[in-house]
Amino acid sequence: MKSDFLKYQAQTSSHPLSIEIARAEGSYVYDINEKVYLDFIAGVSANSLGHNHPKINKAIVNQVQKYTHVMVYGEFIQKPAVELCKLLTLQLPNSENWSVYLTNSGTEATEGALKLAKRFTGRSEIIAAKNAYHGNTQGAMSICGNENQNRAFRPLIPGVKFITYNKEDEILKITNKTAAVILETIQGGAGFIVPQNDYLVKVKKRCIEVGALLILDEIQTGIGRTGTFFGFENYGTTPDIIITGKGLGGGMPIGAFIAPRNIMSTLKENPKLGHITTFGGHPVIAASALATVNEITSSKLMTDVSHKETLFRQYLQHPAIKEIRGKGLLLALIVDTPEMASQIILKSLEKGLLLFWLLYENRAVRITPPLNISDTEIKNGCEIILNVIDDITKK
Repeated sequence: MKSDFLKYQAQTSSHPLSIEIARAEGSYVYDINEKVYLDFIAGVSANSLGHNHPKINKAIVNQVQKYTHVMVYGEFIQKPAVELCKLLTLQLPNSENWSVYLTNSGTEATEGALKLAKRFTGRSEIIAAKNAYHGNTQGAMSICGNENQNRAFRPLIPGVKFITYNKEDEILKITNKTAAVILETIQGGAGFIVPQNDYLVKVKKRCIEVGALLILDEIQTGIGRTGTFFGFENYGTTPDIIITGKGLGGGMPIGAFIAPRNIMSTLKENPKLGHITTFGGHPVIAASALATVNEITSSKLMTDVSHKETLFRQYLQHPAIKEIRGKGLLLALIVDTPEMASQIILKSLEKGLLLFWLLYENRAVRITPPLNISDTEIKNGCEIILNVIDDITKK
């Protein structure tokens, strides 16, 4: 199977981890040799409730037995999609004013949000942050601000300017020519950089002053991962457009962009069909997402996130760990060198613990486990990390 994987399935790097998966359950993944891996990455923040969750499985099976795809987005009334959209708006202030557009992925949600901002404001300039990550389609790449990733694919979309995240004097680059400012609530690929000194509040204030929209990318920070349903709830402001994905589907592929109804309605005319998708809002995917959001919002999972973050920070004390960045269960260990980070990830894999890299900060080790990971599992995984670091540093 490995040779066929490398031969027939397109690769994204020269050295994929190449674990051959047999099954997964809870916080664990099992390979074909029945080796057990404790999962500290949750499908890169996507498996909010771990693997093979019974409520998600039940929702999927129930929906499959009724109907799967029946019509392109927005034409037929399909209960799972409608209920999901309603439940998402209920997590927002003035919930009756919001509207949700369901997509197939986070990057498609980014594309839709950019189009919506341009359409609503009648402007074309987009302000984004250096070293951002919003997806990998050409529109999303255009606002990522990392030339190492972008240069091979130029020309990308024009009219994009970049500011440095958390650098307040650059906020003045937002002007009356700006359609939207798009930021990650916490910068992910850059190293889980959290906003400082009311940065997001100040950006939103400037947007209001010049008539621009604030788009916050909640693809990683949303759906309970930081201890609130959306990450921006921790930072004192509400955006004009919200992007979500990853953890929303409970392991199934989905995205959404969310905006007040008066903004979202502009996609209906001049031109009509301003954003369209065949499979966005797919009933089986929507059923999975609905079960995921229901479980997260009706349980103690979000209130437990702070406690679990504290455990990680308590257990992961080592001279080689220079910093633990992030918030909630969106954490990154920062070590001295990229080589050490890679050694920690690969040697932990050998010992049965799944960790991963970040896109731009190559001294980082990603820790984004399922929200329902247990205290004992956290302790066990942290012990593996510390033992691995001890082995590395003693050589």
